[in-house]
Amino acid sequence: MSDALLEVSHLSKSFESGSHEKGMIPAVRDVSFHINRGECLGIVGESGCGKSTLARLITLLTPADSGKIRLNGSEYMHSKDKGRGIYRQIQMVFQDPFSVFSPRMQIGTFLEDGLVYYQLMTRRKAAEEAVKLMRMVELPEELLNRFPHQLSGGQLQRVVIARAISIHPSLIILDEATSALDVSVQKQILELLVRLKKEQKLTYLFIGHDLAVVRSISDRIQIMYAGSVVEELRSENLKQAVHPYSRELLDSIFSVRDRHTERIQVKTLSLADAGYEACGCQYRRRCPCAMPVCAEKVPELTKAGQEPGHTAACFLVSR
Repeated sequence: MSDALLEVSHLSKSFESGSHEKGMIPAVRDVSFHINRGECLGIVGESGCGKSTLARLITLLTPADSGKIRLNGSEYMHSKDKGRGIYRQIQMVFQDPFSVFSPRMQIGTFLEDGLVYYQLMTRRKAAEEAVKLMRMVELPEELLNRFPHQLSGGQLQRVVIARAISIHPSLIILDEATSALDVSVQKQILELLVRLKKEQKLTYLFIGHDLAVVRSISDRIQIMYAGSVVEELRSENLKQAVHPYSRELLDSIFSVRDRHTERIQVKTLSLADAGYEACGCQYRRRCPCAMPVCAEKVPELTKAGQEPGHTAACFLVSR
């Protein structure tokens, strides 16, 4: 994969059960994928599917149990050069922008500190660069002297994005970065991300539960269920999804159409109710197409459909 910026191989993570019964609950199960330079890979799944844990594993915020992660061809998960080095190359934008800020720190200081620490700029040079960054994310420079509580959620998320791009990272991970915003503000942030990606030649990993949002910004989409990737396809081919879980998501959404927008929202489903299976396909108890083999073996991602790059982990596809 000569164009691959990020390569994730057989990544897994389990957590101790919070119930009275001792045991481990798999959060990420043997996940492998790659992200090419300059593209956006979208990961879609309901709450609890492991997509945010996956982001934390990639950024080393949570240690993985097994697997490998390569960035620009170099494996870094077990490297001695962690911390500052990896955070310089991978930046993350979280769902709640308020959680990123110190309430006593001015917006300008927030931007400048990253430049001083990672870019080794003088404070004066960093202040000049902060003004340019505000313009890039379409905010007035007067906000540099404000405190976080004086800005709206959308404005704060723009500031977080500005800081993320300020150190020229190889990859930006956006974990539900627009889901806490109003629909109109969400649309503006998405348009900003698309523009910055084109102008700055950025690479994104975009995580979300809203199919319309993920499809609008992503080149490829992976669908996760119970810690595993069950299907991957290009965003323009989303309606050609074949995995029963992917079809469930598509069939259980509602569309609100007007002359301006088309919004698709994934139905909320409970993974806790479905439970975790010790073997076989994790989806089989919810699947209307389950077969005996689904309880015996774990389906692997195999070619699905006619489009290149379309794979699905389902025995209906592989038989």
